[in-house]
Amino acid sequence: MARLTAGFWVQAYLARLRLATIPAYVTARGDETAGAVLVKVATLDGQARAWQRSFDPMTGARCWMVFAEGAEEAVDAALARQRQRDPDLWLLELEDRAGRTLLDEPGLGD
Repeated sequence: MARLTAGFWVQAYLARLRLATIPAYVTARGDETAGAVLVKVATLDGQARAWQRSFDPMTGARCWMVFAEGAEEAVDAALARQRQRDPDLWLLELEDRAGRTLLDEPGLGD
């Protein structure tokens, strides 16, 4: 099975978020073809959580795992450090009081 390019996946994800009325922004553009993607959701109460695509250690399946969580400033600092290490990285920021990301929906985890 062919994998989607990072740029195509990001555009499809942003479209899904728009349909769910979840505000989302690309805060850093990564490599169009193979850049990794980190998704931050700010809950608008000073807290945030960031997700990264990884592999489940038990099954080996691709999944989204928490990269950082807590005070939004601390999450932003962790994302900035990661972006310095990987300039091909995409950073997406969502704003949702309930912390919704839709990353658990079909088609977004693989």
